[in-house]
Amino acid sequence: MTYEECIQACLECMEECNRCYDACLQEDNMKMMADCIRLDRECADICAFAAKAMQSNSPFAGKICGLCAEICQACGDECAKHEHDHCQRCAEVCYKCAKVCREMAS
Repeated sequence: MTYEECIQACLECMEECNRCYDACLQEDNMKMMADCIRLDRECADICAFAAKAMQSNSPFAGKICGLCAEICQACGDECAKHEHDHCQRCAEVCYKCAKVCREMAS
């Protein structure tokens, strides 16, 4: 696993979480989507932060990637509960990023 591979996974996840967040805001039952919206935001933010930490060769990059994996897993689990295409795509990308970040953290 290289920083470049993990950075790419984080950036893809950030983008997909931002798409899901925006699409969730358009759903009829936004209250039902509240946890998904919240986790999309947190996941996008930690993915951006993890990518930046790796790009700057931070001595904390491994720990940040570990936290990123945890949040990506939680976001994927929440998105997977919803049948919307954007949520299903987001869950898939979150799970991929969680796996890559776990590898980077170990």
